[in-house]
Amino acid sequence: MDNKDNKDGSSSHPAPQAALEDAALAGQKTIWRLALVKKRQLLADRAWRNDLLQRVMRVWLIGRPDTTIGAYWPIKAEFDPLPALFRWQEAGQEEDAQSAQRLRRIGLPVVNKVHKTLSFHTWYPGCPMDEDAYGIPKPKDTEAVVPTLIFVPCVGFGPGGYRLGYGGGFYDRTLASLNPRPFTVGLGYDFGYLPQLRAQAHDVPLDAILTDAGVIWPPPRGV
Repeated sequence: MDNKDNKDGSSSHPAPQAALEDAALAGQKTIWRLALVKKRQLLADRAWRNDLLQRVMRVWLIGRPDTTIGAYWPIKAEFDPLPALFRWQEAGQEEDAQSAQRLRRIGLPVVNKVHKTLSFHTWYPGCPMDEDAYGIPKPKDTEAVVPTLIFVPCVGFGPGGYRLGYGGGFYDRTLASLNPRPFTVGLGYDFGYLPQLRAQAHDVPLDAILTDAGVIWPPPRGV
């Protein structure tokens, strides 16, 4: 059925411009996502880049007050944050004489299949692991924790601290549901910068972004 025109000549069923722009951006995001993942998987200098980003992480963590940090299990040739976090944990480890509990804890995400959000459970090297519904390893039967800082994997990233992920929206929904909201830090390789990436209504900006080239977001003062 054709759209009828109103008396002022406008269509009674116009295609919203914002919806068209969002659809175009969604298509562009798919193109960016596929290209960046492929480039990441074919990296010839992966070890060098990983070493640089491990160093950036360790330096950035100096002085942070957090005792519980959430991270992720790397997939699709993502940067692995766990070695740097284990060093962070060991550097600040203090044993309580009675409980023998570590004061610094690392959490990995567990997917809530109903709400499609993430919770975090204690991880340590050698802890029992299981696979979630997406085949990603997760801690098995370990204690749930509430991170005050979460390291988030980035396929790409753009101005304003916005992240390009895999399109599932798990982190956006999780961050929107947490109160207080944890400090969020994106991790990725420097070639993932997308100057044309813009935010959509559901996007939650990251507080910081670290790459093998250093701290990308926020920019240094005066820049």
